[in-house]
Amino acid sequence: MAGHILVLNTGSSSIKYELVDVRTGRRPARGLVERIGERSGRLTHHAGGGPPYVRDAVFPGHGAGLDAMLEAFAAAGPELAPVAVGHRVVHGGDRFAEAVLIDDAVIAAIEELAPLAPLHNPVNLTGIRLASKVFPGMPQVAVFDTAFHRTLPPEAYTYAVPREWGVRRFGFHGTSCAYVSLRAAALLGRDLADLNLIVLHLGNGASATAVSGGRSVDTSMGMTPLEGLVMGTRSGDVDPGLAGYLARVQGLDAEHVEDALGHQGGLLALAGTGDMREVRARDSADARLALRIYTRRIRKYVGASYALLGRVDAVVFTGGVGEHDAATRAESLAGLERLGITVDAARNEADASGERAVSPPGAEVAVLVVPTDEEWEIARQALALIDG
Repeated sequence: MAGHILVLNTGSSSIKYELVDVRTGRRPARGLVERIGERSGRLTHHAGGGPPYVRDAVFPGHGAGLDAMLEAFAAAGPELAPVAVGHRVVHGGDRFAEAVLIDDAVIAAIEELAPLAPLHNPVNLTGIRLASKVFPGMPQVAVFDTAFHRTLPPEAYTYAVPREWGVRRFGFHGTSCAYVSLRAAALLGRDLADLNLIVLHLGNGASATAVSGGRSVDTSMGMTPLEGLVMGTRSGDVDPGLAGYLARVQGLDAEHVEDALGHQGGLLALAGTGDMREVRARDSADARLALRIYTRRIRKYVGASYALLGRVDAVVFTGGVGEHDAATRAESLAGLERLGITVDAARNEADASGERAVSPPGAEVAVLVVPTDEEWEIARQALALIDG
């Protein structure tokens, strides 16, 4: 299977994988090992057009999960003989501007960056180490979520805080932004180098990125994925003085506040659920307010991105909410007609999927829906690196 890349996305309790042939676009297999380390786990493996291969078992660690993946390939196919393994790594800090071949120095750097992504980088490293043992001598490639945003100018990534703190904006969802930008250019039939785009990745996590000529020039997420838009369980922008106030008045320490902003904030705090589908299904004052806050924040960032870019060719929606929630798309862009941004109600509400325009024909600014495909983008970058 020359040309196939095995993409691994190792999470805290899961391993998501896909076998990708970048040259032909074929996906011979994909799967998920979930609930690793829990009392019951499941592997679901899709190969070909038949029913999935499913195995319910206890996976005490990621090693057992990876072994189960190998057993699934052996039992249900196809033959697993990739030319490289591509790994999603969340945080590359200011050290990695592109995909890299993994060696001891890269592993050490990812480990040193763990304080910036304590829930992600350590488990990403676990996947790298396990795959290196299973596929000895095979190229292992790290693709960083933050790398796409390494083109941010200093005025975009610098915080107005004491320099000795050593902090800055990094941005996230970069792999998704890279893929979606390429596909938006193809959908418009134009060269990416000539386009200004606003990419709205709206899922459980959410971000807005201004892209000029294929380069990130501004993005809503910051040093961590907490900053910016309202998300499923993350607050997005709040007053930096909030932590100090809560420490003085409620006796909450920084760790407690950070955890609450990341896991108890966002739609969950506003409406009682972090799932946008459930928020829309609830006929309550809290749910209606949550939707107004959510879409107002997006509209605010679209306007700011437009101002920075000066000219916008397309607004691109992606992520689970961005791809499937027509009401969120319409409400987020309402009132921006003076900027040339208009949503066509019939196109937007049509029962459609895949890449498509939801703006009127000939609109000054195209409004696009582009399903993201981070696995394909990781495979593309990995293959480009090993091909030299």
